[in-house]
Amino acid sequence: MKLLIGSDHGGYHLKEHIKKYLTEKGYEMVDVGTDSEDSCDYPDFAQKLCNGITQGTAEKGILICGTGIGISIAANKCAGIRAALCNEVYGAKMSRQHNDANVLCMGARVIGVGTAELIVDTWLNTDFEGGRHQRRVAKIMALEEK
Repeated sequence: MKLLIGSDHGGYHLKEHIKKYLTEKGYEMVDVGTDSEDSCDYPDFAQKLCNGITQGTAEKGILICGTGIGISIAANKCAGIRAALCNEVYGAKMSRQHNDANVLCMGARVIGVGTAELIVDTWLNTDFEGGRHQRRVAKIMALEEK
């Protein structure tokens, strides 16, 4: 599976770790930046990643900033994106099962590397349940048209 990954300077080190972790598991990773700890603006990288998803470069993506809050807000401003801020495993599971999240957001200053690995594994290995949840996801996506 091909995944997009991106971060700002606050999430750079965790992004690099997760990129390596997932590459070793056989995922094809496309890094949209940033490429250093130099101060930068998270909306730029959220937009790059989200554009890649909506243009079909990959089905899913992972975004990381200091808290995960700013980058998730920015991602959710992009049409077609359902970004979920998940700093624990249960939320990661539910974001896929019930919300069909296509972008996982995490906070590098909030969680450790081990927790991030568990969150990513859970998120990537949980399928959308559909059914009654499909109706709700459709309503979420319809909000973009209003």
